[in-house]
Amino acid sequence: MKINLIFISFLLAIFIGNSTVCAEMTVGDNSDLCPQNRKTITAPRAYLEKKNPLRKEFRHIKKGKELSHIKAKPIACKQCHGMGGNGQGAMSLNMNPKPRNFTCNSTMSTISDGQLFWIIKNGSKGTPMPSYSHLSNRKVWQLIHYIRSLSEEPS
Repeated sequence: MKINLIFISFLLAIFIGNSTVCAEMTVGDNSDLCPQNRKTITAPRAYLEKKNPLRKEFRHIKKGKELSHIKAKPIACKQCHGMGGNGQGAMSLNMNPKPRNFTCNSTMSTISDGQLFWIIKNGSKGTPMPSYSHLSNRKVWQLIHYIRSLSEEPS
């Protein structure tokens, strides 16, 4: 009897836990919306006006992709933003707000290079986005080239 009670309690905990997770996934989940319905703290004016100083070249996009998928610390960008940058990475399941969907041109075209630079360097208050202040400016600009490549319209 005691074992049955423990087993039933265990199943109930799993069921309730999964229901909560499902509810959290649907409430406020806008990672697949394009454009996304959310605001991010605006960077200081000096950053907003910054343009990526690196030429848009394959080598920079490739380095940015390496950072996004493997090398960025404390956590690789893909863990939250997903392999393809759609905001649906493995760790995004219980995040609110959801990570930015980099594949949405309608959203990404409204965000300046300087805003992206500032968010990457400082994190985003009120979201799970951490600071990557230890990354060199060059690496951040390479990452921005990669992020931009995800929302480009096919030519």
